[in-house]
Amino acid sequence: MTTASKTVSDVIHAHFDALTRAERQLAESLLDNYPVSGLGSITTVAENAGVSTPTVARMVQKLGFKGYPDFQARLHQEVEATISNPIAKHDRWASNAPGTHILNRFADAIIGNLRQTLSDLDTATFDSVAALLSDRKRGLYFVGGRITGALAEYFFTHMQVIRPSTTLLSPNSSSWPQYALNMNAADILIIFDIRRYEHEIVSLAAAARKRGAEIIVFTDQWASPAAKHARHTFRVQIEAPSAWDSSVVTMFIVEALIEAVQNSMWDETKERMKTLEGLFEQSQLFRKLG
Repeated sequence: MTTASKTVSDVIHAHFDALTRAERQLAESLLDNYPVSGLGSITTVAENAGVSTPTVARMVQKLGFKGYPDFQARLHQEVEATISNPIAKHDRWASNAPGTHILNRFADAIIGNLRQTLSDLDTATFDSVAALLSDRKRGLYFVGGRITGALAEYFFTHMQVIRPSTTLLSPNSSSWPQYALNMNAADILIIFDIRRYEHEIVSLAAAARKRGAEIIVFTDQWASPAAKHARHTFRVQIEAPSAWDSSVVTMFIVEALIEAVQNSMWDETKERMKTLEGLFEQSQLFRKLG
């Protein structure tokens, strides 16, 4: 992950082993309610962590910041980025847009997103998630938000063909506790949640984790609060020259996982596909040529 794309949380984690005992105490305090815990004055941050003000000053410099104001400015930038609405996003991109066609600008942004995401993505994490999704003893539950619900449905539709025991949660969040009620310790909840994170999704993640379910989260580079409850998290670059965030790289990872799971259990999946094609034939769902 490049310096420009690192969050303050990333920087703290990267330096954690080199911190003193007091500095680690401070780091844990900052991460506990991140990023809100770092938005107060240097005195407030020190008091909340139970350390001295000089400890805060020393640690932020050790992390590579010029001083506490520089550290806090980075946090404010992250907060602003995560709560940006479509109008603010559009205006920001419009003011910095190069004088090239939108297709070229969009392609450059998406290719950059893909490169950055892949450079940060641990292949062991990908393989572990693919193995979890391939375990037929585990029920799979899929959920997303107002926009990301479409990604959850896409993933679910394919996995439903590949293997049994898959469930797409209703868009009506008031019914989500009933889904959590049916989750067992071996089950997996796959969550899609990007910036302007939705409270109900975070609450669902916490409830499912208490039920013993494993959580997998697809989110952005800043990370949804739901990621705190996750066993595995895919942090994807989503910036694009648009009022909307890009889902291209998220879809790329989803489709790669679909293939990995399908390939790992192809014999069973092939039989399911044959049966499904027979059902399509009976229902005359698809138009025949000739």
